Amino acid sequence: MGFHRQTGRRRIAGIRGLMLSRRDKLLLAFCVLGILAAWLFYAASGPAHGQPAHGLELAAPEALVGSGTQPTSTGTSDPGGSSAGLVPAGDSTAPPAAPPPAAPEPAVKVPAASAPQRITYPAAGMDVLVHPLEPENGAAESRSIVPPETMDGYWLTPFGTPGAGSENTTYVIGHSWEGLDAPFNHLSSAAAPGDTLTVATGTGALSYVVDSVTTYTKSTLKDSPVWDAVPNRLVLISCYTEDPWGKNVVVVATPARGP
Repeated sequence: MGFHRQTGRRRIAGIRGLMLSRRDKLLLAFCVLGILAAWLFYAASGPAHGQPAHGLELAAPEALVGSGTQPTSTGTSDPGGSSAGLVPAGDSTAPPAAPPPAAPEPAVKVPAASAPQRITYPAAGMDVLVHPLEPENGAAESRSIVPPETMDGYWLTPFGTPGAGSENTTYVIGHSWEGLDAPFNHLSSAAAPGDTLTVATGTGALSYVVDSVTTYTKSTLKDSPVWDAVPNRLVLISCYTEDPWGKNVVVVATPARGP
């Protein structure tokens, strides 16, 4: 057998294994495209699958209008999920408006000074008519005035008149009776400071509050402060039932305040 020399293309070992066929290239292209498509899909859908770990986002301002809240300028969110940065629509740190001043109470209308006609004193069981009495000559000055022997009351006309414009004390005197339930008898046993009584006059009714109930001997009464000129004061005088011949009981009252 003889030796033959080949001519033409030379075969280089390993070159064929590095070259790709058309089919291999198409497969590689499909793989690259698949990887690229998967990456793009993951990048686009990633934010929709979760929320920040610190909590909820605030609602839009339109959604808060119906709940009675308003957005503030801070724009911060609450890590705990509450409506941070929002305040109730009615909330305010301003002090409440002062209430309007109360209307002044109307002044009590006091009837004009007029002669007393009746005295009603519930606590002492007294409801008695009152008649004017003009003392005899010198009796008013000596304070030795004796009323008529009836169960009524008698107003001493030389002194004061009850009501607006009074210039002196109003004196009403009456007898206490032994063996009879007379109106003035109860001044000795039932009258007490703080009691209220009413004096009816020709111009209206006046309310009084008892200031004191005092027993005087007949000899000391005439020089006592009972006879001081005090406008609008009312004084009731009668015999003291436990010693009608030696003592007098004196009830002093002043106008009640208010209606």
